[in-house]
Amino acid sequence: MTPNGRVPEVEVDSMFVDRWSPRAFLPDAIPEHQIKTLFEAARWAPSCFNEQPWLFMYATTPEDRALFASALVEKNRAWAGVAPMLVFALARRNFKHNDKPNRNAAFDAGAAWMSLALQARKLGLYAHGMAGFDINKAYEVLGVSKDEYDVLAAVAVGPKGDSSQLSPEAQKMEMPNERKPLAEVYATVPVKRELRDC
Repeated sequence: MTPNGRVPEVEVDSMFVDRWSPRAFLPDAIPEHQIKTLFEAARWAPSCFNEQPWLFMYATTPEDRALFASALVEKNRAWAGVAPMLVFALARRNFKHNDKPNRNAAFDAGAAWMSLALQARKLGLYAHGMAGFDINKAYEVLGVSKDEYDVLAAVAVGPKGDSSQLSPEAQKMEMPNERKPLAEVYATVPVKRELRDC
């Protein structure tokens, strides 16, 4: 059993089960060198054609965080607004080298986000990704083109706070969640397939 109570079915590096998404954050500022470390970790994620289509736009000042938080749905804004860093994860829609659509952009940006989240834990921080935001407001706040970028997610980053600071509803969810059984997340190709149209 890991310190947060999670029990993997098969032995894996503890960083995978140690990472989870709390809602209670301390407002303590994240040092600039740690912020750069988070994005450096994301920078090394793999991507199709080494395109690296991700872009992380972040806010750390009270004014900028309030602006970013204004794009979040109310339930997320209530807790995420406390975090010392808010981030939006974006993916460039087209390849730079030929301007053709990059159908792998979101997949690659997801790898970069996971790298950031794991690095956050190595630094004693937590990262909580969110889908709950107003997409049009996000484009307005970030000042990026809808034609060029897909805004994928918002992320709150910071040291973990005490769950007592959350609403009663949020407190009920303030624990590492479980995963579906291992057998449900992978499958082998059947050895025999029915032959059709032969």
